[in-house]
Amino acid sequence: MTKHSWQVWAIYLLLAANLSKQQALKQACPSCNDAQLCNCSSMGLDFIPPGLTAKITMLNLAHNRIKHIRSQDLQQAVNLRALLLQSNKISSIDEDSFQSLAKLELLDLSNNSLAHLSPAWFGRLFSLQHLHLQGNFYRDLGESSPFSGLRNLSSLRLGNPRFSVIRQGNFEGIELLNKLWIDGGNLSQYEQGSLKLIKKINHMVINLRNSDVFSEIVRDLLHSVTWLEVRRIAFSTSAEMQLLRVMSSSFAKKISFKQALLTDAAVPEIVGILEDMPKLVELELIDCRLLGTGQWKMQIQANQSQTLRVLTIQKLSIEEFYLFTDLQAVQDLLFLFTRVTVQNTKVFLVPCRISQHLRSLEYLDLSANLLGDQSLEHSACQGGWPSLQTLNLSQNSLGDLEMTGRSLSHLRNLIVLDISQNNFGEIPDACEWPKTLKYLNLSSTQIPEVTTCIPPTLEVLDISANNLKEFGLQLPFLKELYLTKNRLKTLPGAAPIPNLVVMSVRRNKLNSLSKEEFESFKRMELLDASDNNFICSCEFLSFIHHQAGIAQVLVGWPDKYVCDSPLAVRGAQVGAVHLSLMECHRSLVVSSICILVFLVILILVAVGYKYHAVWYLRMTWAWLQAKRKPKRAPPKDICYDAFVSYSENDSDWVENIMVRELEQACPPFRLCLHKRDFVPGKWIVDNIIDSIEKSHKTLFVLSEHFVQSEWCKYELDFSHFRLFDENNDAVILVLLEPIQSKTIPKRFCKLRKIMNTKTYLEWPLEEEQQQMFWFNLKIALKS
Repeated sequence: MTKHSWQVWAIYLLLAANLSKQQALKQACPSCNDAQLCNCSSMGLDFIPPGLTAKITMLNLAHNRIKHIRSQDLQQAVNLRALLLQSNKISSIDEDSFQSLAKLELLDLSNNSLAHLSPAWFGRLFSLQHLHLQGNFYRDLGESSPFSGLRNLSSLRLGNPRFSVIRQGNFEGIELLNKLWIDGGNLSQYEQGSLKLIKKINHMVINLRNSDVFSEIVRDLLHSVTWLEVRRIAFSTSAEMQLLRVMSSSFAKKISFKQALLTDAAVPEIVGILEDMPKLVELELIDCRLLGTGQWKMQIQANQSQTLRVLTIQKLSIEEFYLFTDLQAVQDLLFLFTRVTVQNTKVFLVPCRISQHLRSLEYLDLSANLLGDQSLEHSACQGGWPSLQTLNLSQNSLGDLEMTGRSLSHLRNLIVLDISQNNFGEIPDACEWPKTLKYLNLSSTQIPEVTTCIPPTLEVLDISANNLKEFGLQLPFLKELYLTKNRLKTLPGAAPIPNLVVMSVRRNKLNSLSKEEFESFKRMELLDASDNNFICSCEFLSFIHHQAGIAQVLVGWPDKYVCDSPLAVRGAQVGAVHLSLMECHRSLVVSSICILVFLVILILVAVGYKYHAVWYLRMTWAWLQAKRKPKRAPPKDICYDAFVSYSENDSDWVENIMVRELEQACPPFRLCLHKRDFVPGKWIVDNIIDSIEKSHKTLFVLSEHFVQSEWCKYELDFSHFRLFDENNDAVILVLLEPIQSKTIPKRFCKLRKIMNTKTYLEWPLEEEQQQMFWFNLKIALKS
């Protein structure tokens, strides 16, 4: 074989191998076929599929059963940006498995079975920004830093229930992190200075139970962490609080406690520590537990902090919340707060004195609590919340809209009020509101109508999900109106709301929009009327598309089209929507289809009548029944020598001449006549079939009347079955009068064939020839 031949053969083998790998990849993970994004998650894979190419930028292999990553598995995926391998069973990785992934930015190896971390895995990942390693089996990070080459690392997640040791040098090479997450629920050993190598951490999440380790870590993070988030730690004893005191020197701007345990004894200590933090601006308590009733023995002196402005409390569990005190001990802390959020914490009252001390408060969120009408009146007492601009009271127990407005009417700076998802039920004719109120959310409040209780100063009004049937308020300053999920059949009038810019009437009962309605809104920029009962027509679509008064109109046909100008689908801009003929002229098309169907049915009926389609159908059914029976009855069941099939018009000849001649012969013949021998009450077709099957012969008396008889047709056709299925001469044809084969209906093609190929008996008119006729007929019946 020449050198050239060897080269061709080598190229062929290479191409064949490559094609085989691509087919294997397509079979293991169909979504990887010629796609940059390759999603192979939850497919039960035991290995990384072969055939990965440089086209792939994202590979998702999460939630499989992969145990080992080999050197060659990812060798060709040189342009990979994201590699997701979480929730597998990976216990080993070859040292150079990731060596070709220089462009990789995200690597997720969380929730696997890695017992150790090797620096060689990450040595060539120069572009890596996000590394997730939590939920494995390693107990430490090794003797040195596994991350020393990751100069672009932005977020790092570490730890697992077995993680117990952090050593000096483990984070060498990392100078800046946006987020560092350490899950160290069982972390018991921390070498001082380990985290001090990181100069800046924007968000640090620590999940710890050991207070000593927590204190050592915080000491290393005093000047580097901007937001410190502490999870699952308990502050219950004075010794633990002393360890926490190191935080008072932290430069952190935000502190979050999640799923932490606090006590009445710990709260004053924590507050004192936080007050000493020189740059603290925001404090969060999320999903924490407080054991106590707020009877804090230590008077808090809070004259030092001038920075704390934001307090967020969500899902704080106070088991004996109904015994909680008036918080007088902390009221002096509240002067400088500008934003306070207390959500889903069973708050049923804010003491008046506390409200009066919140002098700088601009934003207050008390949603998902237990505030009622009386408690709100007490909470928003005179002098309370004097600077408040935004108040969220949604999902509480308010029930009197007039009382709610009166309780808040003295808030001279209130601009935004959310009282949605309360159960007001009724709305009075007049209410008192703050004169500065511009935004009001009354959605899902069970109000049956809108009245002049709604303040005329509003610029934004949301009254969605209230089953309103009409809207006719005079709101001269209103710019945005949200009426989603009501029962409106027409748009609100434009004259009472002349400055409206945005209106949403989604999920109502609108079925048309007139040109006058559009043109009346002079300043409208967006009208969302999707999910209504509009009838889509080309005229309507053209009108919506070319109307000049409104910049954008969303008019949705259910879950399919949204017309706008320019046209949009669910708000997403597209160039144009070309409706089909059905969608443009639905009524005309439906009418045309109905007429067409009627004409087709009429034609089918006419054709069926002309070509005896009904007869064919009835005969087919009878034939199917007959086919189930044995082809020939047993000899003991033969009762007649012949079944006589004839027309009623020929009955005189059959009954008075033929029957007398045959039945009085010696020996006599037994004939079956339908008038005499059919079983009364039995379906006539069954009688015909049974009579033919119980007769030795079938004798047809043919005439012009015969071929026009409906029942003669059945009898003749069933004889066809017997004649040709059994291949015998069971049929005898008697021509009572001359008849041309062409006059026989075409559907009796077998009869026409018989008459053309076999002899038949003709009834002679001359008497001298009739004796020979009877002789031949008797011979045929005996054969």
